[in-house]
Amino acid sequence: MAAIEPIDRQIVDLLMEDGRMSCAEMARRIGPVSERTVRYRLERLIRRGVIQVVAIPNPKALGYSVIADVFLQVDPARIMDVAQRLAALEFVSYVSCSLGEQDVSVQVVARDNAEVYALVTEVIAHIPGVRKTTTLIVPRVLKDVYQWRIPVGLAGPSTRPAEIDETASSRR
Repeated sequence: MAAIEPIDRQIVDLLMEDGRMSCAEMARRIGPVSERTVRYRLERLIRRGVIQVVAIPNPKALGYSVIADVFLQVDPARIMDVAQRLAALEFVSYVSCSLGEQDVSVQVVARDNAEVYALVTEVIAHIPGVRKTTTLIVPRVLKDVYQWRIPVGLAGPSTRPAEIDETASSRR
């Protein structure tokens, strides 16, 4: 697990506020750190896979106002094949393999309920290996995956940025 320090968490929080925020602005808002320190830490977070900086399209702004969660029971030997086929479909925004009563979980976006019905009954249900589908319309999303924040407890004790340590040692 990658070590997360409080300054790293602050950088992530600021990027979640504005994904285009400059390193200079982040340094100014965080406090006594330089733009260079923020840039280094940001590059390290990306390199370690802790964060990704990406554009996330808003389906509702594009006319896809209905979200549905579809849970599938699948023949055990076909679970990965079904999941991979679903991941390739453009109306699918999320796919996961799960444990328990359902084998695969999918989120679909559609223009209306009729389109959800058609996607589930005419496309998903006809994928070889799918035995049963259960569909739930999602009328309101309160928190999505891109809104998840690094837990405060995960950020370890603060360490002084190298530039502060260098400044202190140069005065000695």
